[in-house]
Amino acid sequence: MRIGILGGSFNPAHAGHLHVARTARRRFGLDQVWLMVSPGNPLKPARGMAPFAERLASAQAIADGRRVLATRIEASIGTRYTRDTLDRLHRMFPRVDFVWLMGADNLEDLARWQRWQEIAAKTPLGVLPRPEHNMSALAGRAARRLRGHRLPARQASLLATSPTPAWIFLPTAQNALSATALRAAEQGAATPAPPKAA
Repeated sequence: MRIGILGGSFNPAHAGHLHVARTARRRFGLDQVWLMVSPGNPLKPARGMAPFAERLASAQAIADGRRVLATRIEASIGTRYTRDTLDRLHRMFPRVDFVWLMGADNLEDLARWQRWQEIAAKTPLGVLPRPEHNMSALAGRAARRLRGHRLPARQASLLATSPTPAWIFLPTAQNALSATALRAAEQGAATPAPPKAA
């Protein structure tokens, strides 16, 4: 079985996440994509972060329960860092071929993740484009270090079973929607307009 893992805060989950999940499932030949809701991202501030149950519910609302599933597995196994989570998942599901899915914005920051090279050494990386991040991500430290392990997009359907390290940047339609923009819009809608001058 081939499973893609799209980890994140999902604060909240939105159509952009679903677009990534569906595109990745189709292009990488995956049986399922798991929307893995993080109990807490060490690289993100806690302020403004909705409660875990609320974020999980938002991921469940966009999942179909069959091909795209929302999961609390990271909270259940008690891991905090992606490397530890993936290590546990590989041990728990030895017959599953996992692909770690991320947007170009995360590839841009990957070198800041704890033991990021071990992540790449054990799990193939499927990278999808994000507006305003693609060029800087592909020129960033992680992409440069992994340059010799980048596979052409035409091999996308083989990524899950490729010897690691292996990664693909997948040129595809982009969705500009972001959770940050959604929160800002909601906050703006909740703020009453100032009274008009008489």
